[in-house]
Amino acid sequence: MRHGPTISHAAERAGVGVETVRFYERRGLIKQPPRPRGGGVRFYDDSIIERIRFIRQAQELGFSLREIKELLALRADPNADCSDVRKQAVGKRAEVDRKITHLQRIRAALDELIASCPGGGALRACTIMDALAGPSKAGIGRTISPDTTLPSLAKVQRRRSKGRTMRTAIFKVDGMHCDGCARTIEALVATEPGVRKVTVSYKGREARILFEPGVANEDRLADVIRRAGYWVADRS
Repeated sequence: MRHGPTISHAAERAGVGVETVRFYERRGLIKQPPRPRGGGVRFYDDSIIERIRFIRQAQELGFSLREIKELLALRADPNADCSDVRKQAVGKRAEVDRKITHLQRIRAALDELIASCPGGGALRACTIMDALAGPSKAGIGRTISPDTTLPSLAKVQRRRSKGRTMRTAIFKVDGMHCDGCARTIEALVATEPGVRKVTVSYKGREARILFEPGVANEDRLADVIRRAGYWVADRS
């Protein structure tokens, strides 16, 4: 006679895998049901399934297993107050805000490293690899905390770029019909190895390109613009 779902059926109803249920049992989040007398499979009643759902949903909100244990203890305490749970939720929201700030810093640092990358050519010219390979040489130290790694690398790359000899090529460009043409030229030139920054003005009929000599050169950059269907009228 069946007395409830088996572990596989319980896991399916709770929306998790069987190994997740076993993991929760090992961590003491749920109690493993006893075996029936005479042996056989264990049966998981509705209260266990509901508890598994609670744990899973709390994890999706970002609560750690330790915090979930505390929530479960509050849930089982008849003297617990709603304010205790609210305090936990407020603390978790503050933690999420800190993570968002950290992720925004990482995104900004990645944007900076990507913008400084030649985008092609020899690997030795890759500024991203350059920044990742030698942080200690730039004075960051051998150990970099996860909270500051990428932003620190971006600062290193800025310092390294400042130490290099950079050159600006200014091209007079004809054949542009709108700002979209200017953006097209910017996108094409930005993929060239050694190019650090590209600014193209449709109204001014001008392209300004900051590049690293030895990796890029003015003739090559002018050819890129010409191949896109525009005319380089003058170069200074």
